[in-house]
Amino acid sequence: MLNVKTKSFKELTTQELYKLLQLRSEVFVVEQDCVYQDIDGKDQKALHVLGFENETLVAYTRIFKSGEYFENASIGRVVVAETKRDKQYGKLIMEASIKAIKDNFSTNKITISAQVYLKNFYSDLGFKADGEEYLEDNIPHIKMIKM
Repeated sequence: MLNVKTKSFKELTTQELYKLLQLRSEVFVVEQDCVYQDIDGKDQKALHVLGFENETLVAYTRIFKSGEYFENASIGRVVVAETKRDKQYGKLIMEASIKAIKDNFSTNKITISAQVYLKNFYSDLGFKADGEEYLEDNIPHIKMIKM
């Protein structure tokens, strides 16, 4: 079972901040072998959607209101611990993030920058590709929008 909490940057405990940065680093930097600037100055503007299994952070996203990252509200840094990907936590954290955008920002229109290999995953959640593929940190991405 995934216990989801949504918090502003100021509401995060130091342990939660450490754990979310650790999870992002484990997946995006180490597993995907991608050197990039994860600490990008945007975490302070985001709401953080944290998914816990018992007391362990296993899934995470950050969400933004319209205009903060894209023209529409957006979801980014979607991550699930490698050992937990067989439990549907990716789908659960995305559904929680979509709901958090609706509840906090009063919109259903969401833009994401999706890694191309996850295009079908996001399509199943109602996102549609918008434009051509592009490289972001040397990883193929595609802009996707949910209305």
